[in-house]
Amino acid sequence: MKTLTSFLCGLLLAASSWAANPTFGQHGMAMFGGRDGIYAAHLPMFHAPHDYQVVLRLSIGDSTIDRLVKARLDGKTALWTIAPENFELDRLAPGAKQPLKTFQADLVLGHFEQGGKAQYRNVPVVVEEVLMFRRLSPAQHVSQQARYVQIGSGPQRFLVKEIDSRPDFDHIVAYKAYSSAARNPVTVPKNALNETPAKALEAALKVPAGAVGGTVYYYLDDLR
Repeated sequence: MKTLTSFLCGLLLAASSWAANPTFGQHGMAMFGGRDGIYAAHLPMFHAPHDYQVVLRLSIGDSTIDRLVKARLDGKTALWTIAPENFELDRLAPGAKQPLKTFQADLVLGHFEQGGKAQYRNVPVVVEEVLMFRRLSPAQHVSQQARYVQIGSGPQRFLVKEIDSRPDFDHIVAYKAYSSAARNPVTVPKNALNETPAKALEAALKVPAGAVGGTVYYYLDDLR
């Protein structure tokens, strides 16, 4: 009975929190990066509380875990996700009255809702910088091009596709760049909901064949 009562109290608390702020919820993220930094991209949908595309630069509050995570990521394309405690996503917006600086989360190898395995549990995650914060439009729209934003400033970089259509797909790609290369966004032709080929991205970036190392995350079921 005590367990049931606690569960019901938790549901009521969550419901009241959502009523007070419709961006409240568990905001899972894809995690990527390497020795130069850790990044996370919110896994968006076209409905509240997840109708925002958000990209963060993070660190782990425990310095030992921070170092281990950076080494394990290290530009690789194996999927990691973050399963955080519930929070209000709009606290990451530019100019938020109570900006979110830290939260607790499990760091998961694989997708946290699709059989992934937690590697580090209940660790403090520090928000170092908000790199993107965009609200998604629920309107049906078709775009003929895909725009990718560059994340990272050293030789190991990532491309994150802006979600600008409905339906659309979420896409994060790792690639190697010259350290001094510009970080301008790149635009490539879009072929419906098909994953953008590495060759098209390499041509837009003007980098040699093989510079695009592969896909970190590609998903479209949540963006129908």
